[in-house]
Amino acid sequence: MKTRDEALALLHEYTKSDSLIKHALSVEAGMRWYANHFGNSAEDVEVWGITGLLHDFDYEMFPNPVAPDGHPYKGNQILEELGYPEDIRTAIMGHALYTNTPRDSQMAKTLFAVDELSGLITAAVLVRPDKSIHELQVKSVKKKFKDKAFARGCNRDEMKQGAEELEVPMDDHIQNVISAMQAVADELGLAG
Repeated sequence: MKTRDEALALLHEYTKSDSLIKHALSVEAGMRWYANHFGNSAEDVEVWGITGLLHDFDYEMFPNPVAPDGHPYKGNQILEELGYPEDIRTAIMGHALYTNTPRDSQMAKTLFAVDELSGLITAAVLVRPDKSIHELQVKSVKKKFKDKAFARGCNRDEMKQGAEELEVPMDDHIQNVISAMQAVADELGLAG
C-alpha cells in the first residue's frame, strides 16, 4: 500500500495551484472523518484519506474531461502505472459523473459527497470577516447553498445527490464536513 507521504508527493508533482492543493487536503479530511465515522480500520482510514488527497491530482495538468487523456482518465492511468489499488482508482473515476463509473463502494460514495461540498464550505469561510471555519455554522452554508450566484462552480445538484447516496441528511453532512475541515484548518488557511 502506498503511504500518505507518497500520495502527497504525487499531488505536489502534478498540482502547483495552492487552491487545488488545499481542496485536496479538504477532501482528504472529509474522507478520513467519514472513514472513522463508518467504523473503518486504521488501514482503511489511510486508504480513504489517500483517495481524497489524490482525487484531482491530475486536474491541473490534464483538465479536459472529454479527452481520453483528460481528468480523471489520465490520473487513473498514472495511478494504475504506479500500483495504486483498483478501489482507489474506481472511487476517483466515480467522483466525475461524466465517466459513468458506478459508485458501488462506501468510499466512492463518500468521495462524491465530500468533493463539491468541501468547495462550497471553503468559499463560505473565505467570505466571512474572520476567515475562520471554527465559527462557521450549518445555517450559513445552507444560505450560501441556496444562493446560486455564490460559488457558481460548486454543483448543488451533485451535493444533494452525494448526500442522498451517502444516506446522510444534508444538515448532518454539512456539519460532518465542517468538523473534518476544522481539524486541518491551519493547513487549509481557514483558521482565521
